Amino acid sequence: MQDRMKHHQLQDEQIKEILLKAPVGNIATINENGYPYVVPVHFIYYGDKIYIHGLPVGQKISNILSNEKVCFQIHDMKGLILNSSPCEINTEYESIVMTGTAMIVEDHDLKKIILNKIVEKYTPHLNGASLSDNMVKGTGVIEVTISELTGKYYK
Repeated sequence: MQDRMKHHQLQDEQIKEILLKAPVGNIATINENGYPYVVPVHFIYYGDKIYIHGLPVGQKISNILSNEKVCFQIHDMKGLILNSSPCEINTEYESIVMTGTAMIVEDHDLKKIILNKIVEKYTPHLNGASLSDNMVKGTGVIEVTISELTGKYYK
């Protein structure tokens, strides 16, 4: 780790706050040719895990089924820190990077809980709306168990 970044580590409570409020994260999976595949996703942080919803098929799902190792990243660029020299301009930000293992959630009850939490986060005006069994069955849910987690900031 760069020496200056040792002084810019986010505390656990700050990391949790970002995980709960960030609207978008990026998940990186490994494809069959060994290349990273990164896509932005909506997600929730629940029970110390990351949950992502989407189609039950596609490259992200295929990659996870063949290699469970993933990386998940969140960043919030707050703005530029301007100075009199171009070499002294910096960025104010917060970021989180985590590695872990992903799996496809099959348990219907857990999927329903997660999908309701996603509705609560992204469309709170629809919170409490009924999710049909077909809707739950037809939606893919990915669970990421976190192995390593770091957060940093600069301001």
